[in-house]
Amino acid sequence: MTDLPFFGHLIDGVESSPDTGESFDTVDPWTREPWGRVALGGKAEADAAVAAARRAFDEGLWPRMGFAERGRLLNRLADLLEEHVDELASADSRDMGKPITQARHDVARSAQNFRFFADHAGLSTGETLPMDTGHHSYTRFDPAGVVSAIAPWNFPLMLETWKIAPALAWGNTVVLKPAEDTPASATIMARLALEAGLPPGVLNVVHGYGPDSAGQALTENPGVDRITFTGESGTGRIIAKAAAANLIPVSLELGGKGANIVFADADLDNAVSWSVQAIFRNAGQVCLAGSRLFVQRDIYDEFLDRFVAAAEAMVIGDPAEDGTEFGPLASEEHYTKVCGYLDLVETEGGRVRTGGRGEGWVVKPTVVTDLTDDSRLVREEIFGPVVAVLPFDTEREAVARANDTRYGLNAMIFTENLHRAHRVSAQLSAGTVWVNCFFIRDLRAPFGGVGDSGIGREGGNFSREFFTEPKAVVMQIDSGAE
Repeated sequence: MTDLPFFGHLIDGVESSPDTGESFDTVDPWTREPWGRVALGGKAEADAAVAAARRAFDEGLWPRMGFAERGRLLNRLADLLEEHVDELASADSRDMGKPITQARHDVARSAQNFRFFADHAGLSTGETLPMDTGHHSYTRFDPAGVVSAIAPWNFPLMLETWKIAPALAWGNTVVLKPAEDTPASATIMARLALEAGLPPGVLNVVHGYGPDSAGQALTENPGVDRITFTGESGTGRIIAKAAAANLIPVSLELGGKGANIVFADADLDNAVSWSVQAIFRNAGQVCLAGSRLFVQRDIYDEFLDRFVAAAEAMVIGDPAEDGTEFGPLASEEHYTKVCGYLDLVETEGGRVRTGGRGEGWVVKPTVVTDLTDDSRLVREEIFGPVVAVLPFDTEREAVARANDTRYGLNAMIFTENLHRAHRVSAQLSAGTVWVNCFFIRDLRAPFGGVGDSGIGREGGNFSREFFTEPKAVVMQIDSGAE
């Protein structure tokens, strides 16, 4: 095991070494064998990283740089991500079993996050507010301070950069804790950030677990000014409670149980193609997954036949091979969880049309019918490649059933009726509604959910408002003439 690559903490510009402190294995879900060693941190490492970020913010150049200089360094970091695409994509693929072609796409989107927010920060404007009382008011957006960013394991690099890029672009310093199942790309990115010229302490990475470990410490440290978290809803509640104790603003992007509504007037080829991506991309390990698939009764049988055939045609295999479309679940623990839902299908009156357990930690693309809306498979977030296909009759019924969930992250509509598309989009209780597509992002748009899907929005000006302290400046103007 000594020849495995090592991924250390990176605190104040220094990466920890394999012979310092404790470590743990990161496991390849396809081979189910360790492929790397990772530094194991706790409260001490988290507090050291926050202290480094605090010094870099309070005393360093980063928050005092102009937007142009910060933007230049962030664009250089984006260049380095693209130059190291194979290394970064391989790290995410080996950490969580993501097909390598999808992992490369994630690296490209990660680089775009840095480029977009670097430009957005530099081009953003404040307001001037003329007053009738001999005064003048205007707004400023100053960096908030130290940001704790806690990222999930399903899109490791991409969702890390979604948090880091706007925070850095607006002059904050960051402590990142990647998920313990997918730690490697975070260390690689932090190394590249130093190579790009980011000063020590501006971007720090601490590895470790959540409760009673690095994650908890990063949510409770009073030296932190913002907390951004993506993950499971129960963990989000714990983080919100910790943030409240220190009155720290928090952004939470949590779970989902997305409704995918296919109307009878939909383009079936398009609807089937996107619906397959909506639930089976990344082996269903997507908070935005369309795991409740409502199909209008007039086309239910035809759609189901096409959908099952498309699911069965997906190429399952080694994530390292370019032709693989579908890999294993990210960990043995998660495989066991998803299989627990498969065991419920028969007892809840459902029927598996295709799918089920595969080899190793693979759960094949699984299509389940004949369930009721009260089924656990329909109500709970499985976070795996399991979709419940449910018939409906009327538009009003589809909207009511789609909204009958404690989640509200996203929804999809497939229809060729423009009036219906606008009408139903307005009625769905969700942070994002896709019409005739899925997973298409505009980085200017708000991203987040309602209910158990989270608190707050990020993206464009929404990220600016979260990662800054908006300030009003009011000046008296001497109206006397000389």
